[in-house]
Amino acid sequence: MSEAASTRVALAKNTTSRKTTRRHTSATGTTALLPSLAPLLHEWVPRQRWFAGKGQPVTGFSLVAATEILPLDATGTGPGLLHLLVRVHQPSGRPAQTQGDCYQLLLGVRTALPQRLADARIGQVTEGPLAGRTLYEGLHDPRVAALLLERLRNPGSLGPLRFDRAQPIPPGLTPRFLDTEQSNSSLVYGDALILKIFRRVFPGTNPDLELPLALGREGCGRVPAPVAWFEADTGPEPLTLGVLQPFLHGAQDGWQLALAALTDGRDFVAEAHALGRATAEVHTALAAALPTPSLAQDRTRDLVAGMVERLEATAQAVPALVPYVPGLRAAFDAVAALGDTGRGWAAQRVHGDLHLGQTLRGEDGFWSLIDFEGEPSRPLPERRSPQPTVRDVAGMLRSFDYAARSHHPWNPEWAARCRAAYCEGYARAAGSDPRAEPELLRAHETDKAVYEVLYEARNRPDWLPVPMAAIQRLAAMPA
Repeated sequence: MSEAASTRVALAKNTTSRKTTRRHTSATGTTALLPSLAPLLHEWVPRQRWFAGKGQPVTGFSLVAATEILPLDATGTGPGLLHLLVRVHQPSGRPAQTQGDCYQLLLGVRTALPQRLADARIGQVTEGPLAGRTLYEGLHDPRVAALLLERLRNPGSLGPLRFDRAQPIPPGLTPRFLDTEQSNSSLVYGDALILKIFRRVFPGTNPDLELPLALGREGCGRVPAPVAWFEADTGPEPLTLGVLQPFLHGAQDGWQLALAALTDGRDFVAEAHALGRATAEVHTALAAALPTPSLAQDRTRDLVAGMVERLEATAQAVPALVPYVPGLRAAFDAVAALGDTGRGWAAQRVHGDLHLGQTLRGEDGFWSLIDFEGEPSRPLPERRSPQPTVRDVAGMLRSFDYAARSHHPWNPEWAARCRAAYCEGYARAAGSDPRAEPELLRAHETDKAVYEVLYEARNRPDWLPVPMAAIQRLAAMPA
């Protein structure tokens, strides 16, 4: 029997009703499982690109849930797929982090690992229920990847895992691992669908599922609508684990297109204008689909307080920022002063982490927005809260500056033209120009630049001059 055929057989044996599937976790849900895997995970987890706790030691693991999606066959020759939700414990001064971040692991288990999967190897288990087996990153295994798609094709529950589907999924799509993302992992199926696997998971619906579903209900074609998704029921709120969406085959991301334009000495004004229009259309659809509360005085005060707190924390972590703190603080104080006079702003759900890399242009020139997860470093309730739309605008303006700064020689005029064209395109579609709220726009652009400083200092020190150039400009702007 072929691997594909045996996968279908295993799936048929394990696909049952929600009422009966919870018993399928008993083989791995033992107290001995995690301690037996911990030595391997201590070495492997901190090296992964999606691990958010780099720079601090891992002090331990605790098991949230364990599910055998594909049990090992009787002969032990075929793979097994073990789904784990594990808390990773690290020393931290943040009270919210005392429990540890929860990560999703999809671990393949084999008696012998084929050569084609050698790069995915985690190690050999020496004790516990999987003693003598080899553990590996399951997403690199085409058979395991195909099994995940079959689970989504056949909605239902398996232990704490729940699989849901909004549209039919064709069978037989060949999977491949997309080795490009940082905080998540993705599988592409037949250049038709893409499954994003969230690695660091939180209680509550992930915005990358919630917002595209809402936009799909509004008929907004700028965002690929979810085809299927899966979650875990481990507490009062579900944990979003993965979302399957159409794969925009042949589309190019805005970041690469911008860099190509800079390299070729071409303008990017038409593209920036079209991106502004696309952003405004998404904002309009989100405002129609979800609540739009007012940003009144108390909420304005909270907004500014969060910006000030991030500025002060970043200045402590990155001493180069300290001389600019008074000038940057002035941008936040200006918004607070307007709020104290009774000035209010509209708020709504937004993308939350918009930049050129979160956009795709199709072969027909049509722009789409992707990755609505928001900034992964921020708490999920904050990412799901309504915000002024200029937050997304500020993120894109910073992205144009990043593109120009990453090209040598630096071309500030190129970035300025893109920034203006983007705002003009946005105003044409939305009916209001984001530059008409200069204090709010400056505050959000400053907050974004501060975030960039901390990120680059921790992850890409060579890139630190890029946001620091914006810091110097923003700190020198008159109040």
